[in-house]
Amino acid sequence: MGIAWRESLAIGVPEIDNQHKELLARFDSLLKACEAGKGMDELRRLLGFLDDYVISHFSDEESIQRSSNYPAYAAHKKEHDGFIARVKAVKDEIKSEGVAVHHVTETNNMLLKWLINHISKVDAELGKYLRANRAQ
Repeated sequence: MGIAWRESLAIGVPEIDNQHKELLARFDSLLKACEAGKGMDELRRLLGFLDDYVISHFSDEESIQRSSNYPAYAAHKKEHDGFIARVKAVKDEIKSEGVAVHHVTETNNMLLKWLINHISKVDAELGKYLRANRAQ
């Protein structure tokens, strides 16, 4: 089982789309590592990547939203902040308890929900807004 980018996820901003592609590639690596029984090793790499990703990606996306007067900016930022908090909670738990299988499962579920609920719905709405306002 793997996960791959599909053009229906594109919001039409190459920088953001490329960042989303990278996130999906990292998620795919975690899924493949799980299939190979190496999920806990890959989880550490993924969480390290997410530290940088959430800062740069969310900053870029929020900047675009502010500069385009995106009306759903506050709600969108709230989702970003929630994701950051969830990643931090997993990292803090791992730091205090060590990596366990449930952390891999939790992270897989978190990323899958993020893909389904945020990228394919919330970010898609942002893409529609940006395309509609570019045409004006």
